[in-house]
Amino acid sequence: MQAMTDLPALAALADKICARASVAARVARLPRPLVFTNGVFDVLHRGHVMYLSQARALGASLLVALNTDASARRLGKGEDRPLNNEADRAFVMAALASTTLVTWFEEDTPLHLIAEIKPDILVKGGDYDMAKLAETRVVEAYGGRALALPFVDGYSTTALVQRIRRA
Repeated sequence: MQAMTDLPALAALADKICARASVAARVARLPRPLVFTNGVFDVLHRGHVMYLSQARALGASLLVALNTDASARRLGKGEDRPLNNEADRAFVMAALASTTLVTWFEEDTPLHLIAEIKPDILVKGGDYDMAKLAETRVVEAYGGRALALPFVDGYSTTALVQRIRRA
């Protein structure tokens, strides 16, 4: 059995996680088109994996911006959410082949981050009305595209947490 201390693999994984202060410089070195998405991604499930794979297929790089723990708590998903802290959520997200880079945002929305890095494509889940998002207006103002990917029915972290608690 291979040792669990594969340092090069762990280093490569950690390299995909980027502090907010460094993200613009890191993004400048990524292949384009750059796809951007964001969310809590608290308990990763099949719906998330399918969504992120579809998002990555739209471009050469995928930046996933995670809500910090404080930002996630303000979303009203429950006082005990997120279940996994931001460092753990970033590590899991970085382990996905579809993800190129992972960072965080402290605000309620990633509007300032989007304006700073100017992704070519902004992607959200199909439960969002893209026309109502301020992020869409920012992306379209510099010539980018904003689109919603089809929602994967039957997969929701909130529903999964509720089901676990009932069991």
